[in-house]
Amino acid sequence: MPVPGRTRPALTPIDRVIEEAERGGVPLARTLSAFSLGCIGVGATIGAGIFVLTGTAAAQYAGPGLVISFLLGGLASACVGLCYAELAAMIPVPGSTYTYARVTLGRLAAWIVGWDLVLEFAMAAATVAVGWSGYAQSLAADLGLRLPAALAAAPGAGGVANLPAAAVVLALSALLMAGNRRAAGANAALVALKVAIILAFIAVGAWHVDPALWSPLVPPNEGRFGEFGWSGVLRGAGVVFFAFIGFETVATAAGETRAPRRDLPAGLIGALTVTTLLYVAVAAVLTGLVPYRELAVADPIAKAIDAVGLGAFAIVIKLGALVGLTTATLTALYGQTRISYAMARDGLLPAAFARVSPGTRTPVLSQGLTGAATAAVAALVPIEVLGELVSIGTLLAFTLVCASLLLLRRREPERARPFRVPAAPLVAGLGILACLALMAGLPADTWLRLGLWLTLGLAIYAAYGRARAGPARER
Repeated sequence: MPVPGRTRPALTPIDRVIEEAERGGVPLARTLSAFSLGCIGVGATIGAGIFVLTGTAAAQYAGPGLVISFLLGGLASACVGLCYAELAAMIPVPGSTYTYARVTLGRLAAWIVGWDLVLEFAMAAATVAVGWSGYAQSLAADLGLRLPAALAAAPGAGGVANLPAAAVVLALSALLMAGNRRAAGANAALVALKVAIILAFIAVGAWHVDPALWSPLVPPNEGRFGEFGWSGVLRGAGVVFFAFIGFETVATAAGETRAPRRDLPAGLIGALTVTTLLYVAVAAVLTGLVPYRELAVADPIAKAIDAVGLGAFAIVIKLGALVGLTTATLTALYGQTRISYAMARDGLLPAAFARVSPGTRTPVLSQGLTGAATAAVAALVPIEVLGELVSIGTLLAFTLVCASLLLLRRREPERARPFRVPAAPLVAGLGILACLALMAGLPADTWLRLGLWLTLGLAIYAAYGRARAGPARER
């Protein structure tokens, strides 16, 4: 309660965003525990990266060196994940990277980050949904069911529209609109099932591995950057890196966590540790079962099982892939709407994106609009284009998170930090360097698409966000 005649101390940017998040409107429901957050992280991370793009990255870029690619991705993610853990515990409000950019770099930078995060979440959901479609069609074919070719793939992939991909996005959007508690319970059950199936694949596949297929571990470069050799290992790491976005999805749940200062770091670090170990193990087994050049298929894990003559188990693997891709799509859709929620509260998006249903305590309208737009992208854009866009968008966001941590350590060194990154300048600096190195390994046309995307975002900001946010919202 302010004392009469005494001026209220000026709020820091962090204090202001926390205060704004706590006042006005219907609040988001705080129902998530550390275990729920860990399941969200594993659910978001174990998806297309392990069931789909492992094959593409091995066949086109890294060969058996894909194991090293995942280790590089895991190392970069560890540095970034520790930075996320400190920031999420210190600023326990929705918005994740967008909010961290707002309190350190200001409104324009926050808009750029928020716009970039559309690549990380909405495009990731579309990517994973396309992978889900590939496994669903493969499983249906095993049962004698086939969709017409025109309705089973995007135009660039030989069809007219990928209807299964669009259908799963719409169905999961409806589940999220029904309420956070229900969606979190379904996600936890599905995560447990898919981890059990992945462990079964590792255990069964390990008995049939042919070590000769791992030689050479890093195939010779074929004359161009990124086509095998060490540059291929680097490019492979960049391409599959979007598989590690799960821990940022945990950060977007800060506004719905029961004890965010305690549970967010535990959920972030736990999810990152589990998923990195699983990725490395699966990559080793996969490239030890099938010659890496034969893995450029939509369902590489199932192909590996077929190759060793375990056809019945292949059906279980395909089912596990469907479950894994389902949870990854679910959590990416969830993360996108929480970013949109934070941006709308700041006036950078229409207020409808921050409208919370009194019944479900979720942003129902935002979830529906996001689901419809993502379904359209999943139906019409090939997975190769989507995967590279997601990777570069994620790496840019992670670079800014590490930079935000360093800036806040300098500006507010005395602020309470429930979780502190050890050797923060070194860890954050390595995170920045690792992300920039992985970005450098991506194809030039991916950079071009990122430039065009950010240019479109700046045009929208100039036409809408700048005027709507107003001078009072500069931070």
